[in-house]
Amino acid sequence: MFKTILFPLDRSREARDAAQMVADLVKIHQSHLVLLSVVEKNPPGQDHEAHGMDSPEAVAKLLEAAQAVFSQQGIATKTIEREGMASFTICDVADEVNADLIVMGCRGLGLTTEGAAESVTARVINLSPCPVLVVP
Repeated sequence: MFKTILFPLDRSREARDAAQMVADLVKIHQSHLVLLSVVEKNPPGQDHEAHGMDSPEAVAKLLEAAQAVFSQQGIATKTIEREGMASFTICDVADEVNADLIVMGCRGLGLTTEGAAESVTARVINLSPCPVLVVP
């Protein structure tokens, strides 16, 4: 049913929690797994240390660690690193890889001061070219 699953991740606890759900879905559906992480410039008023996803090096390390976790479970992955606004980039990549499903945590590092209604997850739900599974 889900030939290609896109798993956008950051360094949030919610992304780590969603990883097991992703692994289970990939195994059940024998899906291709695409890991995506987005290099974002720091939002105004947020310092470098608080955000942590604003350097290609940090994102590359995150993708490498995630790939190793899935590899230990016998799951091959493709990794993609992009720069841009996370919500738009996730949806663009989903379209590019013909994702059948996006799986993501209920909130990540990108929760704004406006709250959950303006979160990356909420934006992806509204813009996505495919179904989105949000893992609490």
